[in-house]
Amino acid sequence: MKLKNIWFIGTGNFAALCLEGLIKNGLTFSKIVTGLPTRSGRNGKENPSPVELKSEALGLAATRTGKLNDNAELIAELENETPELIFVIDFGQIIKEPFLSSPKYGCLNIHPSLLPEYRGAAPIQRALLDGKNYTGVSVFQLVKAMDAGAILAQEKSFIPDDFNASDLYRELSKMGSRIAAEALEKIPEFDLTPQDDSQATFADKLNKNDFEISFSMTAKKFCDTVRALDMSGGAYVVIENKRVKIWRAKFHNEISKGPGLVVSCEDNPVIACSDFCVELIEVQSEGKKRTTGGEWSRGLRLKIGDILL
Repeated sequence: MKLKNIWFIGTGNFAALCLEGLIKNGLTFSKIVTGLPTRSGRNGKENPSPVELKSEALGLAATRTGKLNDNAELIAELENETPELIFVIDFGQIIKEPFLSSPKYGCLNIHPSLLPEYRGAAPIQRALLDGKNYTGVSVFQLVKAMDAGAILAQEKSFIPDDFNASDLYRELSKMGSRIAAEALEKIPEFDLTPQDDSQATFADKLNKNDFEISFSMTAKKFCDTVRALDMSGGAYVVIENKRVKIWRAKFHNEISKGPGLVVSCEDNPVIACSDFCVELIEVQSEGKKRTTGGEWSRGLRLKIGDILL
């Protein structure tokens, strides 16, 4: 049975990717709701949300809202033409009644983790920071408690060694959209599996301490942190009291002879960490543009045996 009246509520980049993915997988939405634009610059330039921009690109209209739970027009529309289902993804607001339980099949969310693992704001980043070699995506029913609703569909995904958070972000949005659409094909059956709260872990928001890395770390931890933060502003290492952002790095299994030691600089520099070494592939000095590790190395005139502190 194909649902005819589905709403989509979302604001951020992950929501925009999922909106596109769900439509590609055959879903149609009778209403798209998104947050208000942000403003920037001296003139207060209006910046529509990623979902609004994606809707426009797809030839669809998006309805802007401030606090959803206070929007009388949307509440009236919800009550008069109640949707069968609402997708709420990356919206940035807590969803309350009557939105939670008015739809026949409730509200669904696509979350980029294997719930109950990594409930919360930064599941992709925290999985990479923790050095995981796998993650996944869950389609679950919204309840009042954060990310705690019963699971409709779930799929595991191994993380390629060269994947940054942004790569994983795109892949999990595609996977989540696909398994959500496949699960909806089984309606009117709606097979929900309760989460085991005793197994829950939490993906807290990133804090400023997460962003600083050093060559005194293990090489794996250094690379995992770089991978985790590429879409969140980038990890940085302090060299000669200046921040240098590392956008891409690669693990090298050469045994370290001391943190910060330049092992090679023929192309991208290879620097020793506490145990093994890392190759700096993409770098950005403070106040400058991104560049290859090799260009950065030549600009500093690095040579083998130098120590970066």
